[in-house]
Formats: sequence, C-alpha cells, structure tokens
Amino acid sequence: MSIPVILDTDIGMDVDDVWALAFLMCCPELDLKLVVSENGDTEYAAALAAKLLTIAERDDVPVGVGIPLTSTPRTHLPWLADFTLADYVGAVHRDGVGAMIDQINASPEPVTIVAIGPVTNLAAALQRDPSIADKVRFVGMHGSVRKGYLGAPKPHLEYNVKAYPQACRMVFEAAWPMTITPLDTCGTVMIRGDAFEALLQSDKPLVRAVMDNHRIWTGTFGEKLYKQVDLTRQSSLLFDTVAVYLAFAEDLLKMEDLGLRVADDGATVIDDSAKSIRCAMEWNDQQAFEALLVERLLGY
Repeated sequence: MSIPVILDTDIGMDVDDVWALAFLMCCPELDLKLVVSENGDTEYAAALAAKLLTIAERDDVPVGVGIPLTSTPRTHLPWLADFTLADYVGAVHRDGVGAMIDQINASPEPVTIVAIGPVTNLAAALQRDPSIADKVRFVGMHGSVRKGYLGAPKPHLEYNVKAYPQACRMVFEAAWPMTITPLDTCGTVMIRGDAFEALLQSDKPLVRAVMDNHRIWTGTFGEKLYKQVDLTRQSSLLFDTVAVYLAFAEDLLKMEDLGLRVADDGATVIDDSAKSIRCAMEWNDQQAFEALLVERLLGY
C-alpha cells in the first residue's frame, strides 16, 4: 500500500523543489494527497506546482496556497508564463494550512508530510490544531549537523532552518516522529554526465518540464549561485529530492538518531537533552540514489 503524502514546498525560487515534486510523482510508493506552497509569493508558487501537476496528468491532486512571508525571487516566472491557478482543473484551496489540517484529520492512516521549505505553514498548522502531531510523520530537508554545503567539514546555517528559526523550533519539538536529511547528505547530490544528458534528450513531458525549469532557473538565478559550474552539463544541488526518498526508504543512507536543537541563529545543534530525530548523516551509496532519481524520471 502506498504512503499518503502532503508536500509542503517553497517551490519557485531554487529549482530543486521542481525536481523533488517531479520525483515524488514518479514514486509509486507515495500517494500524493496535497501540495501546499509556502514562503515568498505563495500564489505564484502554487501555480507553478499546479502547472507541473497538470503536465504530469495529476490534476487529481489538490493545491493549497500557503502563508506568504519573505519576498523571494520568482525565478521560474518565464516558464510559468500566463498559467494561473484559475487554469488548474484540480481543486485549489486558498487556505493551504487549513487544507493541510483537514487532509490530516480525514486520513484513515497517518500522513507523511514531506517538508522542503522553511516550515512556517506547519508551525501555523500546529498552532491551529496541535492534535495533528499525533497523526503525522514528518520527513524534511533541514539543517546542517556535522557537514555543510558541498561536504564542507563544518556545518553551515541551512536556509530552511535559519529563515524562521522559531517556526522550525516549534516543528522540531512537536510530538510527531521526524526524519531529516541535513546538508550532511543532501548537500552533495547532483546529476552529471550521461545521466544528465539522458534527461536533456528525453521527450517525456514531465522531464522536459523539469529541464526547461532548470534552464530558465540557470539563466535567472543559477548562474549567480554556481559561478564555477557549467549548468548546461549538470544539475544544481538537488537537496529536496533526498527528503522525497526518505519518505519511502532509507537503505541508501546511514541513519542516526540524534537529539537536535534549533538555536536562535538557525543552527541545528546536537543536544542529548533535545528530542531525538532520525537523521541521514552519511551515504551508503549516493551514486545509486542519483541513478534511481534519473531512472524514475525517465520511466514516468
């Protein structure tokens, strides 16, 4: 039986959220019940998700508009073009947080929330209905424990935590079981070489949408972030895809149960007195994960 999933995403700035949503739709282990946008321009972000769902012929999936907060670059706007939420034939919930709560409470089994953004929607959901913590498993892309971006030997302040540390602290301390991929593991994932070329050459509509978003993002934002990388020959860092994988499997990763505390500056600190969180700290086989990601996209 597939796992019911809600995706909470700040899609629309970094392109890895696009890859993650596409990957999720290609995983038969997961049953996508709802996508909720968060942070930035959440109307734009929800429309972006809705267009991807439409291309994948998944307009059975409702889209929720999350809480708009910090202004973030709308780097995928050229790809979105004139598509709006009004064009989506699926259900659209203007109160994305409420839709999330309703979906959790209506589910006959626990729901897995795959969180790939700063979790402000989830903090709001916990404030509205604390009981949802008893009905949810949280899987997220958050933090930096022992290593930083690109395998740096010291942790960094990771965006999804440092953007709103208080909201993240509330989510980390909630009663639900938690699994995360910090930068220690997700901060090195890229698709290169023949695998990337195969994606570029694919005629599958969803893969074309991912690669079109990659190209547009590269021109609007990516080249500023990856100054020494030729993004015509490889992907950017695909942080969020690892969280999708952890929603249904752990085999390719080395997991540790660690007490983690969110500091005021957004650091994720090991603290034995803090709630225990299941953390993907090292890879057993990163190449196998990257191959799986490409295989699922090409096979959709």
